[in-house]
Amino acid sequence: MGMTDVAEGANAPDFELAGPAGPLRLADFKGRTLALYFYPKDNTTGCTKEAQEFSAAMNDFAAAGVAVVGVSKDSPASHAKFRTKYDLTIQLASDPEGAVIERYGSWVEKTLYGRKYMGIDRSTFLIDKAGRIRRIWRKVKVAGHAAEVLKAAQAL
Repeated sequence: MGMTDVAEGANAPDFELAGPAGPLRLADFKGRTLALYFYPKDNTTGCTKEAQEFSAAMNDFAAAGVAVVGVSKDSPASHAKFRTKYDLTIQLASDPEGAVIERYGSWVEKTLYGRKYMGIDRSTFLIDKAGRIRRIWRKVKVAGHAAEVLKAAQAL
């Protein structure tokens, strides 16, 4: 599955992730809009802020019929601690092998202090009720991102 398959207007790649209460699959969200976002790591500054922004807007997302799921390679136990520590209200799912992250084209080469390494691109996919990708945000800047996703979801 190449990067090209993941495009606005295309069907969202199927997934199965470890959720807080068992597996989460794309089919579970049929008939609802899903904001699926990938982030590098629990408890890091940017990821915490992003999760807090999505959580703060949760009532608005719910009113618009939108489910929000954040995904990283962290374990369900790590996610549970992260949620409790920051009172997060969004669902967090685990992709320990990174298969889903890769399927969405979010496993990318990054550079830190001149060193190249593979890591998770902070990216968000807005998936409509029929399972089609309507909007893609890559290399997300955290500030104001949740509000932008909400606005796009409300416009669907």
